[in-house]
Order: sequence, then C-alpha cells, then structure tokens
Amino acid sequence: MTSVPYEQSPPRGSPGRRLSVYFYRHPRLSLALLLALPLGWLAVAYLGSLIVLLLAAVWNVDPFTSQVVHTYTLDNFRRLFDEPVYRNVAWRTIQMAALVTIADAVLAFPIAYYMARVASPRARNLLVVAVLMPLWASYLVKAYAWRIILSGEGMLNWVLGPLGISFHGYSSAGLWLVFTYLWLPFMILPVYAGLERIPSSLLEASADLGGRSLRTFWRVTLPLAFPAVVAGSIFTFSLTLGDYIAPKLITSQQFIGTLIYDNHGTNLPVAAAFTLVPIVVMIVYLVVARRLGAFAAL
Repeated sequence: MTSVPYEQSPPRGSPGRRLSVYFYRHPRLSLALLLALPLGWLAVAYLGSLIVLLLAAVWNVDPFTSQVVHTYTLDNFRRLFDEPVYRNVAWRTIQMAALVTIADAVLAFPIAYYMARVASPRARNLLVVAVLMPLWASYLVKAYAWRIILSGEGMLNWVLGPLGISFHGYSSAGLWLVFTYLWLPFMILPVYAGLERIPSSLLEASADLGGRSLRTFWRVTLPLAFPAVVAGSIFTFSLTLGDYIAPKLITSQQFIGTLIYDNHGTNLPVAAAFTLVPIVVMIVYLVVARRLGAFAAL
C-alpha cells in the first residue's frame, strides 16, 4: 500500500501558529485588520470626495475671469433658496422620482407575487432571468432605444396612430416612461425576495380563520411585504433623483442632474452646492425608510 502524502501542521512554537493564536484571542483586532483596507478606501474615495465637494460649494467665482476663487462664502446656498429656478428644478425632480417609484411599485408587485407564490420553480427561474436580462444591456443603448421609440415616427406613435392618439414622447411623460422601465428590475427583485420569505403558514392561518383572498392580501401579505417595497423604492427614488443622461436625451426640461451637469464647467461652486440637495433628500428618505423597516428587508 502506498502512503498518502499530507501536509504537516506547523510546529506549536512557529511564528505562524503564535500569530494565529494571538488573533484568535483578539477577535476585535482581527476584524479591524480585515476591514482596514475597504474602510480606508471608503474613507478616501467616498468620504474624501464628499469633503472636497463641500469645500467647492463654499468657494466663489470671479465675475470677470470666471475662475474659481478659494474664498469661503455661503452665497451659493443662498442662491439656491433665493432663485426660483433652483427650487422649481428640485421640486420637479423629487416629483418625478416619486411618480417613478409609485409606478414601479404598482408594476413590480404583481410580477414579484407571481414569481414568489404562484410560478413553478422552472417558471420562477425563467422569470428571474427575464427580469435581470435588461440589466445586461448598456444604459446608453436602452436610453437611445427609448428615444427612438418616443420619437414622432417611433413605435409608440405607430401603435397609437390607428386609435387617433398622438403622444409627444419628448416630454416629462416620456421621461417618466423611460425611468419606469429602467428602474423596474430594481423594484421587482427586493419585492420578490420579501414575498418569498413570507411563511405559507401565515396565509393558511388566515384562510382557516375565514379570511378570503383579498382580505388576506390586505391584512397579511401586503403589511409583511411593505418593507421590501420600501427597500426597492430606495433604488428607484435615488437613481431617478441623480440621473442626468435620460433627461438630456428625452426632454428639454431641467432636472437636478442636468442642471449640475450644465453648471459644473461654468460655475463649479453653484453645481457643488446644488449637489447637496439630492444628498439631503436621500438622507431624509433613508431615515424614513429605516423607520418603515426597509433595511430589514434587504
């Protein structure tokens, strides 16, 4: 019989063994060293960029040379509150983000419910692939495809033409359709995960107590799945709030992303100050979402 070679464990007094024992006895130090690199990268790349952004927001622009002057002032923030254009753009963007979130929630819930509670395992796998497939395509390809669909001679007007209806696609309504399509998978997947985690015993208990299907949905299914809907809304709301490519392609109206993009080359401090608006909005939104239990559903 041939002996099977094996690796001998290091001697008890070896440096590797002593180091392993030391980290075993100090788990907090081991965790700190493990997270040092990713947390350092987060602090430098993410928090560092936010600090630079905040510094740029309190700078000024020389009116004669149009050069950025490193003198600290709060005039940029006062300008955001004093000039109606900035308030109107912020309100228009928040409205669009809210409408897109509502539309995606209404569309995603029945799809996710069928995937989680009705479809067979084979059909469920196919539907998951179908939901993920649009994410494999380039964002720009999808945006330009929708620009063609919404044009005057595009597919949408070709379908509506026999009905005597003409749709002006390059508008806020057209942009709403584009955003609803782009972010729909980000709503379906969290809702599907939330519905899949609901125990079937709760639905059976509701039926045993005399609850019909509609009552069970409103009193059991929807409350348990609501945190997952809120979790999905974080994606749809934030992605709509900061997008600037689709608004540039679909409509001539200004949104937060397009206004920042237009000002970053001519008036960097104002653009940096306006960038803090969606950050503050999302902080408030995340606080509300946390109270509604969204993070427990992720």
